[in-house]
Amino acid sequence: MMSDQLPQNQLALLPWSHYERLIRVTDKQARNWYMHEAAQGMWSFRTLNRNINTQYYERMVLSQCSDEVKREMKQNTDNYQKEKFEFIKNPTVLEFLGLPGNAGYTEQKLEQAIIDNMEHFLLEMGKGFALVARQQLIRTPQEDYYVDLVFYNYILKCFILIDLKLNKVTYQDVGQMDMYVKMYDELRRGLDDNPTIGIVLCSETDENIARYSVLKGNEQLFATKYKLLLPSAQELQEEINRQTALLRLQFEKEN
Repeated sequence: MMSDQLPQNQLALLPWSHYERLIRVTDKQARNWYMHEAAQGMWSFRTLNRNINTQYYERMVLSQCSDEVKREMKQNTDNYQKEKFEFIKNPTVLEFLGLPGNAGYTEQKLEQAIIDNMEHFLLEMGKGFALVARQQLIRTPQEDYYVDLVFYNYILKCFILIDLKLNKVTYQDVGQMDMYVKMYDELRRGLDDNPTIGIVLCSETDENIARYSVLKGNEQLFATKYKLLLPSAQELQEEINRQTALLRLQFEKEN
């Protein structure tokens, strides 16, 4: 598994797609350097991939003008760093919750398990997350609504709403989250905050929903998959490729 090739205490610092790329770096010293720099600099996958392909490590180590090399790298990867979906970990591995893999639990139990293991969950989600509320009330003149989990990401500078689903994502799920995001932006978002992001965390994603629902072209909505058991390296790589393809399908420009 990847823990044989990457330090165990570093495995929660980056999205899984980054590790799939890192394990293909044969030089251990270079691999650890890229992992550290990617975590500290919050590199997107495209930034990491470009830096590895252009031998950024070797150029930084050998160059007598490392500041110039770093400045050139930042200029050439600036657009990559603005892609929000690069910072959404997908799939999310929740093995630490200790829940059965046969869905023999309720959404309430899933939520409680996450609350009970919040430190691990925050590490799994990625850098910059802080819990704001659980079952947060959004009140309108007509009705009360409750969001399962609300976080704030100080790197993206926005609220992140998470709705937990035991089953495969549905059109109703993403429609509900779309409503929550719009309501939160209107009722709770501060003047200095970036637009709210909504994540439907489900047991399975769907290509049709990525292509034809309100997810399509929407930079504030995501449907991401969670796994309760840590897969093998091959299974994880296949899952990463599948989920990345779905996210890119969501952001694919129309002809």
